[in-house]
Amino acid sequence: MTTTLADRDAEQLQTAFAEWMKSCHDVTEGAVVAIDGKTLRGSYCRGKNKGAIHMVSAFSAANGVVLGQVKTAQKSNEITAIPELLKLLNLQGCLVTIDAMGCQKKIATQVLQKGADYLLSVKGNQPALAAAFETAFPITKVASFSGDSYITDEKNRGRQETRYHIVSEITEEFQELSYEWPGLKTVGVVMSFRQEGDEAPEEPMIRYYISSAELTAKKLAEAARQHWHIEAKLHWSLDVALREDACKIHRGQAGENLARVRHIALNYLKGEKSFKGGIRRKQKKAALVETYLADILAV
Repeated sequence: MTTTLADRDAEQLQTAFAEWMKSCHDVTEGAVVAIDGKTLRGSYCRGKNKGAIHMVSAFSAANGVVLGQVKTAQKSNEITAIPELLKLLNLQGCLVTIDAMGCQKKIATQVLQKGADYLLSVKGNQPALAAAFETAFPITKVASFSGDSYITDEKNRGRQETRYHIVSEITEEFQELSYEWPGLKTVGVVMSFRQEGDEAPEEPMIRYYISSAELTAKKLAEAARQHWHIEAKLHWSLDVALREDACKIHRGQAGENLARVRHIALNYLKGEKSFKGGIRRKQKKAALVETYLADILAV
């Protein structure tokens, strides 16, 4: 009897994928592992009463590969999926970055138990932390901060963006909260200004972070930027090169399994370095040249 992707046990494939990446990918000390979710829009099917699949992935920013992924349960969210994903990963010595949805005490504890450090974005879902940041670091103080700071200034297609990064040890405003958040050592703020051409600058955007690592302002800047590689280098590639959102396969567990197959393919394609083309050009060359396909599979 032939087994199709629709029939294949999705959890077994999930575990096998993570084990495969553990065996072939060594994370380096201090490397950023970004965790974020993506909805597969084409997997929604009203006729079969199936909601869109939402996959939470762990992405090695330095190497551009997926380390593991978990599908969120229906009527659930990333808060329940992230702990399941962390169980699958080897994170010793890494800096795990997660957006505000994953800013939870239990998740922070689990990251530390894996031998890693966390860098968590803080928003209104943690009102006590957000209030402490607003009190300790008002806008006027960020721009004139006398402690460790780092400024980046980028120009791209007529738009200029300036970012102020500051870090501090635990201040008085965070003293009581530091007992609630395991291993908390550093608080950080990133304030960015955008300007289009000669127009007046937009209102500053402020992002708050907490970390169990002793970060410098420059390291905060690098880690915060690398976190967004999961959007630019993973999610974008899945949608544009592999056309993930256009896939409307719904039967059985095929949608979830195909999502993992795409991650496998993307890891192989990114791992092959001899050909300097993008993902779509590599796909086309692999389809036309068997020796190049063999090179990719030998990665």
